[in-house]
Amino acid sequence: MLRADTRPILLANARVVDPARDLDVTGDVLIADGVIKDSAKNIRAAGVPEGTEVIDCHGCVVAPGLVDMRAFIGEPGAEHRETLASASQAAAAGGVTTVICQPATDPPIDDPATVDFVLRRARDTAIVHILPMAALTKGLEGNEIAEIGLLKAAGAVAFTDGTKSVMNAQVFRRALTYACDFDALIVHHTEDVNLVGDGVMNEGEFATRLGLLGIPKAAETVMLERDLRLVAMTEARYHAASVTCAESLEVLRRAKEAGLTVTASATINHLALNENDVGSYRTFLKLSPPLRGEADRVALVAAIKEGIVDAIISDHDPQDVEVKRLPFAEAAPGAIGLETMLPVGLRLVHDGSLTLLKLIHALSTRPAELLGLPGGTLKAGAPADVILFDPDVPWVLDRATLKSRCNNTAFDEARLTGRVTRTIVAGRTVYEYV
Repeated sequence: MLRADTRPILLANARVVDPARDLDVTGDVLIADGVIKDSAKNIRAAGVPEGTEVIDCHGCVVAPGLVDMRAFIGEPGAEHRETLASASQAAAAGGVTTVICQPATDPPIDDPATVDFVLRRARDTAIVHILPMAALTKGLEGNEIAEIGLLKAAGAVAFTDGTKSVMNAQVFRRALTYACDFDALIVHHTEDVNLVGDGVMNEGEFATRLGLLGIPKAAETVMLERDLRLVAMTEARYHAASVTCAESLEVLRRAKEAGLTVTASATINHLALNENDVGSYRTFLKLSPPLRGEADRVALVAAIKEGIVDAIISDHDPQDVEVKRLPFAEAAPGAIGLETMLPVGLRLVHDGSLTLLKLIHALSTRPAELLGLPGGTLKAGAPADVILFDPDVPWVLDRATLKSRCNNTAFDEARLTGRVTRTIVAGRTVYEYV
């Protein structure tokens, strides 16, 4: 873990938002020895330790650092796309204090030695916490279950095959059964590759007008239905990596009502954009799963509000110009998102779709709970992973200023309101906007 800063910090006169305690008040947050000492009204009046750095936060929000459950980082093997160091810089600028990296590296994160390499490399080079999800199957090939017990003991926080679905139902059933022995969380990308076929965007009228092959929503819901029937058989802990359509939400609702240990995420892209944003073949908006219609986007936002969808993820996926500056059908899917997840999420607060408390809950508190991490709260004794952001400052995104090694953002030149001004990890300021 990152070394804590011993100098106390008082974030004074702030709007303190802590979903773990249903707290949204004007007050102060005191940080010392790498942990939160107190968060209450007018701490300064009661006295603070000598040498405390006092930061006046008038007009700004103090919240627990964000926990991003799904980000691709190229190290090892694809450092030209992203390194642990560059991803951590981007994360800090976006208020993300914990990043969960995916196992689709070279070699894949499917053995304890690779888990150990990622943890050590992150400890040496990253300025935020970076923890790995390990492979669910060996080589991410969907044929043979990975050593879940050994990988968890080595430090893997959950298990997934990244953007690959385990198509063999018997293999997936065995993986769920095996995971139960270790109380391991299985995170699955729900797309039936046979129904996806050669599709490149959401199936419908807009795809037809563009002359592009479509991907039906059934590709997602069929796989999700299969998964949840297997979860009912095995009683495993299951998380749908990225749901995108209203039909999937009904499947999730039924599973939760039946008492299954089932949770789900939605990407910030699918919550803020729809298929029409693809416009004139904008490859930065070619994603997997694809952007859906506006009705699905609205349904996803409502599902976050209701709790049917538990977490919001960046789905950070850096792609260089060689694979993005191509015709839409040939371009690689994926967009970066670590730096933009919070500012774009604030759009949903400003338009009244979500409260700030609910947004931070989905970006921080709930992901920490699902992964069994100690963050996601400002309560006394919690790790001092804290962000300070101005929710009302307007700005225009310039992809040239982003800290990721690639600039394939879906929000280039977007007008945004709200940005991070300070990120604190283990009590140490790792990013400050000036």
